[in-house]
Amino acid sequence: MSSNPADYQDILYAETNGVARITINREKIYNAFRAQTCEEMINALQKAGSDKSIGVIVLTGAGDKAFCTGGDQSSHQEGGYGGRGTIGLPIEELQSLIRDVPKPVIARVNGFAIGGGNVLVTVCDLAIASDKAIFGQVGPKVGSVDPGWGTAYLARIVGEKKAREIWYLCRRYSAEQALGMGLVNAVVPHDKLDAEVEAWCAEIMAKSPTALALAKRSFNMDSENIRAIGSFGFQALDLYYQTDEAKEGVNAFKEKRAPLFRKYVK
Repeated sequence: MSSNPADYQDILYAETNGVARITINREKIYNAFRAQTCEEMINALQKAGSDKSIGVIVLTGAGDKAFCTGGDQSSHQEGGYGGRGTIGLPIEELQSLIRDVPKPVIARVNGFAIGGGNVLVTVCDLAIASDKAIFGQVGPKVGSVDPGWGTAYLARIVGEKKAREIWYLCRRYSAEQALGMGLVNAVVPHDKLDAEVEAWCAEIMAKSPTALALAKRSFNMDSENIRAIGSFGFQALDLYYQTDEAKEGVNAFKEKRAPLFRKYVK
């Protein structure tokens, strides 16, 4: 894939004052991602990560309604998303790269951060949210789960009981609730979001880039075993997506009805 931002179809990429901003540009479908979106985000993260003039990476979504709402179910056909990766979606690589890139990655949460979008917030180094942001998981409601960073690492951040609640009940949480559980670092009025993100970026840009890279590596070492958990989990998830139970979740979502999962349990 070309690293020229002009060639991107699903994201926007911009660099200003040492800050690289990666924006999921699929506003009409609440910035849900497909395989190509993930590939472009990976490419952009690699570009920003290797550029010594870049000190901070900001990840966000286009518009005012959504940060990201996870996988685009309209492209999830027969258990895949039309791309590479264990489940036809290189989400493992994207999540790992957010952790591996030697620069702080800030989630600018401007709206709904649901499903895979909530997991992106989880794996980013820092998260700053608009007071209009909404967080939550939907996996078990649609026959899916994130079996690595989105579960095991989430528990590191918000605690075991709260992480299990988030996944088992699939509730929605306000920005203030997310702040209270430690999922985000700060909540500001919606019209102050960009100013707050810029202020945090400016503070980071004044710090030693090597010290920051070492600090990030050090933090990551403590939870690195979760990468292996996720790798194993995604292999299992690939098998699960081939079952009638998982397909019922996708079909029910598309048909706008309640899924009947239990009729497929032998």
